[in-house]
Amino acid sequence: MKVARHTVLSLIGVLAFAAVAYASGGEGGEHEGLPWANFGFRIVNFVIFIFLIYKFGGAKIAAFFGGRRSQIKKDLEDLEVRKTEAEKKLKDVEAGIRNLEQEKAAILAEAKTQGEAIKTAIIEKAQKDAAQMQIQAKTSAENEARAAFDRVRAEVADQVIEQATKIVREKLTDKDHERLVDEYLTKVVLN
Repeated sequence: MKVARHTVLSLIGVLAFAAVAYASGGEGGEHEGLPWANFGFRIVNFVIFIFLIYKFGGAKIAAFFGGRRSQIKKDLEDLEVRKTEAEKKLKDVEAGIRNLEQEKAAILAEAKTQGEAIKTAIIEKAQKDAAQMQIQAKTSAENEARAAFDRVRAEVADQVIEQATKIVREKLTDKDHERLVDEYLTKVVLN
């Protein structure tokens, strides 16, 4: 139906232009009137031509324009779907950006908390290590003091023995020496 209407409108347009072209043409001679028979044959020829085009190619032409129309409609629907999807993705991205600030704040807070925990652990370990070092240093100092004291005591004892030996040698006579050896041997033998 639409094809027929377009065909009729096209025919009327062509006839109108043909009439104007015919009316404006001429060689400046006298016109005794319009050659209506020639004009009529041309119109009949044109109508036959249009009919043949419609009869043999009308379906293909209609299918072409109909297919084109359906393709355009399909493309528009596809574009509408893509537009909706793009708007959805845009909203998701915008929400992600908004959430990004929250995630950033949460990550920073978590990192700060972890940093504080690590700092506290390091300080506690350092304090424990320092206390342990103090205990070790105190123990080491005590051991060194004891060792030094023992060395001094041994040296003093050696000097006392030396001095005592010296004094005893000077004051001990041979007679006293024999008496001491006898007393010592008596004690050793009796025990």
